[in-house]
Amino acid sequence: MNESNLVGVNEINQFVYCPRRLYYIKFYDTIESNYYLVDGSLKHARASRRGGWVLEFYLRSEKLGLHGKIDVLEDGDVMTPVERKRGKSYYLNDEVQLAAYCMLLEEFIGEVINIGYIYLYGSKSRHPIHITPWHREQVLTITEAIRKMSLDSIPDFASNPNKCKKCSVVQYCMPLETKLLEAQK
Repeated sequence: MNESNLVGVNEINQFVYCPRRLYYIKFYDTIESNYYLVDGSLKHARASRRGGWVLEFYLRSEKLGLHGKIDVLEDGDVMTPVERKRGKSYYLNDEVQLAAYCMLLEEFIGEVINIGYIYLYGSKSRHPIHITPWHREQVLTITEAIRKMSLDSIPDFASNPNKCKKCSVVQYCMPLETKLLEAQK
């Protein structure tokens, strides 16, 4: 399986946030820079230059059909992935993304990884995430759903319209405009 057939772990995060968002990014390459993306990228870049505590570690798995780069890999008693986020809180899509990294790391080192961390720049806090069988099943289910996505089958709008406010593809998706046009039919 070549890399173009592998699902990126970041795609899992996007899909859980909103499948329609991933659709526009995947098929139309429409991701635009907005404040949230630029701020997050700058935080990652600054942290990567701080004295070596960051190790961006790329993994791929033919078996899982996944690939991705762990933001920070801590090597203590057990190797532990740390996912960094710009905000003050984390969400379900971040947990599932972290679970995917744990699964990739498990395959790489041959040990079970049941915990990872989410570090939040906004609150300067670190949160342990216990990886459950539910998380693992979500990773597998979502990976398969992403593989089945097609250009001719656009996903529904986000169930929570507040997600659209910070979305970097809202100008392509146009949820408000589309709903107005559909109401006129």
